[in-house]
Amino acid sequence: QVQLVESGGGLVQAGGSLRLSCVTSGRTFSGYRMGWFRQGPRKGREFVAAINRSGGNTYYADSVKGRFTIFRDNTKNTVYLQMNSLKPEDTAVYTCAADSSSGVSNVAGEYDYWGQGTQVTVSS
Repeated sequence: QVQLVESGGGLVQAGGSLRLSCVTSGRTFSGYRMGWFRQGPRKGREFVAAINRSGGNTYYADSVKGRFTIFRDNTKNTVYLQMNSLKPEDTAVYTCAADSSSGVSNVAGEYDYWGQGTQVTVSS
């Protein structure tokens, strides 16, 4: 079993930055690929970014490419999402997810473990 706890959300003005963190516990963190997903108001769950087990391969949604960066520190059991140049349309609950497969995935159904999420609100 893997537990995931997100933090770092908040209220920020458009153009600002936030860094989200997701700390995991329960199993060897380096054995899991990680992903970030989000769900905005009146929207379904949307893929944001993913990273493989070693951190050497990443994958982004087109909507965040060039603005968001996913990275991980396997010594701290933590995956991060650095969000720059935030836009009001980035407003959502951001949730991290873990899965023991290799590679990267943008498919929510392939992740086995999920956190509770952290709210990000971007004001115009």
